[in-house]
Amino acid sequence: MDNRYKAKLGISIGDTNGIGPEIIVKTLSDQRILNFCTPVIYASAGVINKVRKALSAEHFHYQQVPTALDLVPKKVNLINCWEEDIEIEPGIPKPESGKASLDSLLAACRDLKAGMLDGLVTAPIDKDNIQAEEFKFPGHTEFLTSYFDAPESLMLLVSDTLRVATVTGHIPVKDVASRLNFDLIIRKITILQESLRKDFGILKPRIAVLGLNPHAGEKGLLGNEETDIIRPAVLHLKEKGHLVFGPYPADGFFGMRQYTQFDAVLSMYHDQGLIPFKTLAMESGVNYTAGLPIVRTSPDHGTAYDIAGKHVADETSFREALFLACDIIKKRQAEQKAVLK
Repeated sequence: MDNRYKAKLGISIGDTNGIGPEIIVKTLSDQRILNFCTPVIYASAGVINKVRKALSAEHFHYQQVPTALDLVPKKVNLINCWEEDIEIEPGIPKPESGKASLDSLLAACRDLKAGMLDGLVTAPIDKDNIQAEEFKFPGHTEFLTSYFDAPESLMLLVSDTLRVATVTGHIPVKDVASRLNFDLIIRKITILQESLRKDFGILKPRIAVLGLNPHAGEKGLLGNEETDIIRPAVLHLKEKGHLVFGPYPADGFFGMRQYTQFDAVLSMYHDQGLIPFKTLAMESGVNYTAGLPIVRTSPDHGTAYDIAGKHVADETSFREALFLACDIIKKRQAEQKAVLK
């Protein structure tokens, strides 16, 4: 791959009444970003101009283009996804802000599917406010898995010091145990291994698997999922030569910093993995969807309605999401080039 090539990154605006527009403008106000990628914001000039004015972001500039085929290198590009003027009401979910988040996401995904973009960085949506005929999913991850026809995907939280994936995603805690089975855990570990190799360049990844119950079930005293489902899956992969270990009691595993000995951790459910991750890496963490044919990252936080419009949102996680997308795209393209030789 030509090292001078700059990845074309689509950026969906998220809920316009959340902090998405703010962190996008703050991130792209640093012109050095353009040394790494060509950003394409999917929104409207009206919304972006209002945010730029509210932030007094004098260093933020963009070039409006009609389509992703007309991108201007070394510029922040913007594609209008709607013509009507949208009133921004920070912190208040409105039908208009939910529709805007969906219009932006759909437009970016269409261009990504058509090969006009190299990757996608999504700003936070309101998972309830975005619901519509075209979006009947509990979150970005499930929507993108369906849209890009992936048989399965994996939510993977990434920082400089920790990677945490989840077997189950946006489902009620009461349903977690019934969803777990041997085949599901094998599939999730396989996706994680492949992503660590292909997207992060780790040829022989070491993966820790957490238990479901307190104390990893305490030999069946506190639950049987570890002995009946999780441990057999771990042993099956070990016998095949994979560096997979566990199940570990989640509290002690993080409390004793055992995660530093592994390339990634597989948790059984959303909060089991995301609570320690966000405690350790909230400001710089990135949400990556592994297992997709395309590259998608996002900040590891939500719409933050409580601080929307106060101009205090920290853009670090969004900036890291953008950089991670660039890194993964570069690795994938280098791998494709090597295969073609």
